[in-house]
This record gives sequence, structure tokens and C-alpha cells, in this order.
Amino acid sequence: MMTSAPSSVDIPGLKLLRRGKVRDVYDLGSKLLIVASDRLSAFDVVLPTPIPDKGKILTAAALFWFDLTKNVVANHLITADFDAIQKELPVQLDRNWFDGRMMLVHKAERIDAECVARAYLAGSGWKEYKATGKVGGHALPAGLKEADKLPSPIFTPATKADEGHDENISREKLAEMIGTDLTKKLEELTLRVFAVASEHLAKRDLILADTKFEFGDINGNLCLIDEILTPDSSRVWEKRDWKPGKTPDGFDKQFARDYLEKSGWNKQPPAPALPAGVIEGTLSRYRDFLKKVTQ
Repeated sequence: MMTSAPSSVDIPGLKLLRRGKVRDVYDLGSKLLIVASDRLSAFDVVLPTPIPDKGKILTAAALFWFDLTKNVVANHLITADFDAIQKELPVQLDRNWFDGRMMLVHKAERIDAECVARAYLAGSGWKEYKATGKVGGHALPAGLKEADKLPSPIFTPATKADEGHDENISREKLAEMIGTDLTKKLEELTLRVFAVASEHLAKRDLILADTKFEFGDINGNLCLIDEILTPDSSRVWEKRDWKPGKTPDGFDKQFARDYLEKSGWNKQPPAPALPAGVIEGTLSRYRDFLKKVTQ
């Protein structure tokens, strides 16, 4: 049920570790509290208009995928149960707002790299291929079209940016930054999780074009952290809509981005407010994603 609420709610009495474009992260010592807000960002600017219950949808999606992939790779999740989390906190939370949008997780030593897997040529991968014939250092066949399926999924890491754009890099560059062995392990785990997710979505006539993961070290173990396979981190298409030559519509915020592209906004803060139709259209795509993925 859609609730009317602000884009986020602060928690006085807790140490705010960082406020991202969507998530607020609180430091609880050896644990973190991650709260998914209803904020929406576009072109690296947080919009003034929230998408009601978006944070709950993102959290539900992440929880589903963490459970589905836990036998492939461990993750940082402790619990998402409101009552269990409330017992860990020195302050009382508003259940109406916070229930369903929180995760209590183990604190990890984050690896500062986005672990991107691609099976189709879209987004920044398509732009890079047009310019160089490669994506993330992978040489690809000549003559591929936008949204073409790649011969096999590829690992194309990116630098992790808390603000602004991530930068696509090669596996070799990543190895220079974090070491060859860790790079190989990240590539292996990224592609294994990608394969599990792709198989699950294929059974629902959905295509996982690309997605990004984050990993961290928890007590010497490499674990998935942050979000996983949400509409904000993944490009998912209806199989019936896919045809090489054009990127199909997905379930993400592209609907809002398309509106902003046509609005005349210069993509500098402050961003314009979104009209009701764009809010509802964006929300319906997020809801549709969750329903199709978890059914």
C-alpha cells in the first residue's frame, strides 16, 4: 500500500555514517543499519520529489536476492525484521515509516570497486563499444548493435564513486588497484551470482542485461554487501520487448530520466519536481519489477 511520507526520516541518537543518493547508513559499532529512503536520483542529482515506498520495494528485492544467492556467496545481512532491529537501537522508530526499509548488517571492509556483469550491450557498455570496440578491456566482435547479446557474460569493473559517475576500468587496472588474486575472485563470484540471477529471471521471461555488485571483507570472508539486483542497480528487460538495435524499456528510473531529458533542465542542482504522472509511472515500474521477480 502506498504511503504518503517524506523522502527520508532522520534517526536522532544514532551516528549517521553516510547519506547516499538513496540509502542512509548508521554506524552501530560492529554492525550497520541501512535505511532505504524514497529518494530518486537522476544525472547524479537527488530529485526533490520522492517516489512513495520506493525504499521498501528496493529492500524487498534485495532481501529476496540475498536469500536466493546465499549458497553461492555469503552476504552481510543479519536481519530485516523490525522488532529484532528495534531491540538493537537506543531510540524508538516509527514502524509505519521504517518497517520494510531497514537492514541490519555486519560491518564490512568495503572493496572500492563496482563489480559489473554484462550479458547485453547497453548503457555505458554500448557507448564504450562504439568508441573502442571493447568493453572493460574485453575485445568484442565487430558489428554488434545496441542491446545485442554478448557471446558470453563479461566482468567489467568500475571505480566506486560516492559522488558523481563511476568510471569503467579493465580487469587489469582493477588488479593493479587491489591485487590479481582478489580481482580473479571478484570476477568469479560476480559471474556466478549473475548466472543464478539470469536463470531465475529467464524462467519469468525476463532478461538480465547487466547489474553491479559490491563486495566487502567480513572476518576474512568475501561477502556481498549493499544492495543486490534491484531496479536501481540492474538493467532488466521483458524478453518480448528485446530486439537488437534498440534498448528496451526496463523497470528502473529511466521513465523519470526521459521526462527530465525533455524538460529543459540543465542537469545541475536543483532538479525540478516531478509531476504526479511521472511519479506514478516510475513507481508502477518498481512495483512491477518486484512482482515479476519474486512471484
